[in-house]
Amino acid sequence: MEFKAIVDPQVKSTAACAVIGVYEDGFLGDAAHRLDAQLHGLIAKTHAARDFAGQLGDTLLITRPAGSKAARVLLVGMGSRRKFGRKQYRKAVQAAAQALLKTGAGDATLYLSLDAEFDLDAYARARIVAEIFGGQNYHVPTLKSGPKPKPARLHAVRFAAADAKGARAAQQGLDVGAAVANGQAFARDLANLPPNVCTPTYLGTRALGLAKEWRHVKVTVLGERQIKALKMGAFLAVARGSVEPPRLIVCAYRGAGGDSAPVCLIGKGITFDSGGISLKDPPAMDEMKFDMSGAATVLGALRTVAELRLPINLVVIVATCENMPSGNAVKPADIVTSMSGQTIEVLNTDAEGRLILCDAITYSRRFKPAAVVDVATLTGACIIALGNHYSGLMSNDESLAAELQAAGVRADDRAWHMPIGEEYAEQLKSNFADFANIGGREGGACTAAAFLAKFADNLHWAHLDVAGTAWLGGAHKGSTGRPVPLLVDFLIQRTHGK
Repeated sequence: MEFKAIVDPQVKSTAACAVIGVYEDGFLGDAAHRLDAQLHGLIAKTHAARDFAGQLGDTLLITRPAGSKAARVLLVGMGSRRKFGRKQYRKAVQAAAQALLKTGAGDATLYLSLDAEFDLDAYARARIVAEIFGGQNYHVPTLKSGPKPKPARLHAVRFAAADAKGARAAQQGLDVGAAVANGQAFARDLANLPPNVCTPTYLGTRALGLAKEWRHVKVTVLGERQIKALKMGAFLAVARGSVEPPRLIVCAYRGAGGDSAPVCLIGKGITFDSGGISLKDPPAMDEMKFDMSGAATVLGALRTVAELRLPINLVVIVATCENMPSGNAVKPADIVTSMSGQTIEVLNTDAEGRLILCDAITYSRRFKPAAVVDVATLTGACIIALGNHYSGLMSNDESLAAELQAAGVRADDRAWHMPIGEEYAEQLKSNFADFANIGGREGGACTAAAFLAKFADNLHWAHLDVAGTAWLGGAHKGSTGRPVPLLVDFLIQRTHGK
């Protein structure tokens, strides 16, 4: 889908559809007022007749209205003018996208930004438009044998700005938003695939594909023998129960050049998590194909960074394997030795994500990173604590945590800062090893992060637990692509500008 900013405060677009906002009280902003004059008062009359009340998210499509230069006019409810803000703007744009994709319109011009009075600049408003339209246009990869769904006719979206300066800022926002949507789509595709397709080997192949597509990306995929040579005993312990071989995927993007220290993103890539010997309950076990969502999102963020050609150095590390029960699988009470040399008593084989991440964090040290952020669907406890709204954020660096939290606010992909103090580390004590891989039911998300912190000494490190945000269950089952928007915004700000 093409996104372009145009200067059109007079509402003269000849697009197949013009999108106009109307508030509950019937208030028409400048763009809506100008279009209403062209339509001989049709918009105001429609509202007055209560045929369109302007409630937030409502839409009404008017085809071939007399006086309009556009073939269609889509009215979008903006809700209360007094309460209108960022959240309401997102909902109005989402409603517009959903409605437009159901029409036969090939292109559309959005005037919602001109009609909305709230505190977001043209860049942010346009970025939201591109991200939402890109997300609404996403189709889950299907292996159904029937006819494939036809793509929507909508191929171009114009964002109306009041002046040239606003259009330049909006175009920048559209470009970023479109790239974020592309990165999310890449991540969602990986996570939505079945686990017999999206194996560790497949993840490695897709990562190598990124290197072919983007010349600034270099990818190395390490096999089991090379992982053994690195003495990643914790990672290999998780992989032991599966016939699928593990992979360590290392991607390097050099946008800054020179000796600039890279940011390192680490993704948990458990392509299927049965729980191992500590077998999960059968209900919703199919959703454990999403346990590689951390890996999918860091690769998706890499794709976005490459598309935007951000002036930053980035290293993406994915530790990927299956966690399966077998006669060779790691057992509760086994003790494994991590790459760092620290020993771990495995009390629960379903706490496997931290075992692969701890070795990946140790591996990241060789790049002398400016910051390390790991992303993982790590704990059910985080879902209990935060639901499906916020990702959990833990860090040994308050400044880094603040960066990530602010990025989440800007990107509407929020994270909540949670503690990892000594109290949580105390819960990991073991009589037989340096520490255990679990610390009991209480504070499970925090003890998991405290475990990872033991491998992050002297690193500027943060952990994002996305167990509640990376996918949806139930009737709307599927990957969300979060936290690609947060990660990209964080990296953009690291380049000292939009």
